[in-house]
Amino acid sequence: MIRSFQPLRLENLELKNRFVVSPMCQYSSEDGFATAWHLVHTGQFAIGQAAAIIQEATAVTPDGRISYGDLGIWKDEHITKLAEITAFVKSQGSIPGIQLSHAGRKASSNKPWLGREQLTPDHENGWQTRGLSAIPFRESEHPPLPLGIAEIKALVVSFREAAARAIKAGYQIIELHGAHGYLIHQFFSPLINTRTDEYGGSFDNRIRFLLEVIDAVKLELTADSSLWVRISATDWAAGGWDLESSIQLAAILKERGVEVIDVSTGGAVAHQKITAVANYQVPFATAIKEQTGMTTGCVGLIAEAQQAEDLLQNDQADLIFIARAFLRDPHFVLSAAKTLGHPIAWPKAYERASL
Repeated sequence: MIRSFQPLRLENLELKNRFVVSPMCQYSSEDGFATAWHLVHTGQFAIGQAAAIIQEATAVTPDGRISYGDLGIWKDEHITKLAEITAFVKSQGSIPGIQLSHAGRKASSNKPWLGREQLTPDHENGWQTRGLSAIPFRESEHPPLPLGIAEIKALVVSFREAAARAIKAGYQIIELHGAHGYLIHQFFSPLINTRTDEYGGSFDNRIRFLLEVIDAVKLELTADSSLWVRISATDWAAGGWDLESSIQLAAILKERGVEVIDVSTGGAVAHQKITAVANYQVPFATAIKEQTGMTTGCVGLIAEAQQAEDLLQNDQADLIFIARAFLRDPHFVLSAAKTLGHPIAWPKAYERASL
């Protein structure tokens, strides 16, 4: 049996196959607003029959954006265009998801094609970043201002309010971005989190912020929605967050009602050491799946249909999250069906291309 096209049933949702479009920043917003670009970018994957599409890291506050071109969901005015996107995705039989994010000390960056460097507060497109301490991602960067307890509590509220807007806009999957060195991940990592208050030190203290966010966001979920979390399973640096901690966290998330853990790696510190090859992040997802029984998604240079099918056949993950291969072929799922010999219904307007 071809596993790639087996449906996956969650509590309130059913994914029609095992292919999920990973969140991919488009750096194409102004003041956080979605545009026609985002509709077309996201819509093409739905036409191509992806089971679910997780929209790019979407900031819960203006200063939580990775760059000034990032999507936002910090005000009600953002909802209208986002609702247009989710309506189209649903019309094609795909499930719309959104990744709620705060970049912390890695915010205020330039667009990749303009250099990606962090912009200083006095730059026209930059602002003062906030973090757990005054330690920047790179020594050459402007240091963040440390968050106070009251500000951390306010950010929990911001995540909840963003989730409420996302649900109103029609998103059915809410994914919290706890990976790639952004704010939630910054709490996790001992290489970043040097706090001595209730949010620093012990493992329980370092995961406290995420658990508070989860409890707050769950209050906004509905009977047709699902809560997911993306993590970096390792910092790829000595003394940092590691797989053992990720397994421990995943078990707690499962108990808290998180349905899917989306397992990536890295991004916490500039001195990380990564050798990126095909499937290089998959073993982390597999270990979490085996140790916790949680529904798990894997990522990491997965670009071929048979490659994805082999991972599923070997029970290395439950879902395949793909990014760059979808950019190269927005109809990757239709192509995969042909490669794997699985019959699949094409959109009526495209049926003649399936012959």
